[in-house]
Amino acid sequence: MTSTMQAIIATQAGGPDVLIQVARPVPVPAAGEILIEVAAAGVNRPDLMQRSGAVPLPAGVTDVLGLEVAGRVVDGDAGLRGQAVMALVKGGGYARYCLAKASHCLAVPEGLTMEEAAALPEALFTVWHNLFERGRLTKGEALLVHGGASGVGTIAIRMAIARGATAIATVGSDAKKKAVEALGATAINYRTDDFVSAARGVTGERGVDVVLDIVGGSYVARNLDVLAPGGRHVSLSFMQGGVVPIDLGLVMRKGLYLTSSTLRPKSDEEKTAIAAVLRAEVLPLVASGVVRPLIWRQLPLSGAAQAHRILEANENIGKVLLLPTGDAHE
Repeated sequence: MTSTMQAIIATQAGGPDVLIQVARPVPVPAAGEILIEVAAAGVNRPDLMQRSGAVPLPAGVTDVLGLEVAGRVVDGDAGLRGQAVMALVKGGGYARYCLAKASHCLAVPEGLTMEEAAALPEALFTVWHNLFERGRLTKGEALLVHGGASGVGTIAIRMAIARGATAIATVGSDAKKKAVEALGATAINYRTDDFVSAARGVTGERGVDVVLDIVGGSYVARNLDVLAPGGRHVSLSFMQGGVVPIDLGLVMRKGLYLTSSTLRPKSDEEKTAIAAVLRAEVLPLVASGVVRPLIWRQLPLSGAAQAHRILEANENIGKVLLLPTGDAHE
């Protein structure tokens, strides 16, 4: 193994063009950590927010971008060396080698490619914690997920359906509508249809039990309108703005719950607990093929700026990946 590696950093806050490829020392695992030779790394919207300066880099975290990877363990825990793992990481994924907490890793099930594995950790951790732990979605209930064609959105749809819920999703094009419907969801093109009335129609005017929201802003009032009595509103991000007026009278009359969470600031112990539940509840669904990611593009590490542009333009249906050690595919 070499002592240096290629990695992607942002030279300053700004657009995709601030991303550059640099040589960095291969990191050395501390106690409880492993070193992964990265076969593929997922590209996520929090990466874009970090690059733009919208979200500051947490103290003590590498400036190398990337929050999820898959690859083989090459150093650290002797019992894991040589094993194929997928991992949620605090940073460092856009590189040839990446550190991860051993307790935040999931074994790659047989039959899953490294590329598919790299597309899963951020979505699995996010969806399980927010949709099933905080949102308490259960069998027989109805989910409305915004951004249904995104990496998180497609996994939320598949996990909801796998656990016996009805999935409804908003999308921004007919191509995305077709792809989401192929997953088993009812898709609503928000550019041509009102998602409140459409979702009410799907549920016999009852409304949905959980809204998984990435938009914020003007969507919040409409989300609360479409929620059924006792419904739960779960915010993952707020692309239209995070400070919004709330009709507390409506919240009280319906008995609604508003909650939110983000992964990166969570403690190592919290992430370890989520990983343990994923091993028991979700990995069997992945192994059986019931829950699999959609992959939109695979790019070389040098294509990080292009990957960010794809996400910013909302072109993708599913996941965009970087391949530090492999070949890229259109």
